Amino acid sequence: MISFAETVARKSRAPIYQLKIVLIDSKPSVWRLLQVPGDARLDWLHAALQVALGWTNSHLHQFMVREACYSDTRYHQAEFEGDQEILEERKFTLQQIAPREQDTFGYEYDFGDSWVHSVTVQQILPPAATAVLGALCRDGARACPPEDCGGVPGYANLLKILKNRKHPEHQSMKDWLGREFDAAAFDVATTNLWLRKLKWPRVTEAQLRKVLMARDEVTG
Repeated sequence: MISFAETVARKSRAPIYQLKIVLIDSKPSVWRLLQVPGDARLDWLHAALQVALGWTNSHLHQFMVREACYSDTRYHQAEFEGDQEILEERKFTLQQIAPREQDTFGYEYDFGDSWVHSVTVQQILPPAATAVLGALCRDGARACPPEDCGGVPGYANLLKILKNRKHPEHQSMKDWLGREFDAAAFDVATTNLWLRKLKWPRVTEAQLRKVLMARDEVTG
């Protein structure tokens, strides 16, 4: 009898990357621990991060690796002569930009609010060591901040206002959110439920949008 792990290994001989993703300067820390195949293209990794972290894919993003920048060049390109070249993320894989354990790179979402995440390769596991075909969330903490709340400083201020019922902006901020918000909430099982809906090894923008809308309709 062939085990599921062996079946997965036969489908993909790529190593499994265990990634620690931390929203920089978030206090207490917002973080996720994911396992993904090393041959994941960066556009697919972006989709997995959006689902796992809780974002809505409503803004531009980029991966920052040393002096290089990778993004979706259909929407994000160097604007002026002398600007840093933007490389097409669909042409590169995770193991190409981070070939070793303890390699780190950045992932920025929404250039206005500038949600910057630190991504660290904690472990690189052999293909048969775990049954991952797609993304698997191993652990994490705290909810994703609401979109468009002003980045980390704005989020900290939002939490301060929500905590104080006597604050003059308390009700207006609750109305702006339009839903109950628990900053401490995070559930691994629910996260994996939505990660499993991402198509591997390619996911279209339309399919990602469908997954995120379904997720937010249930959780919102």
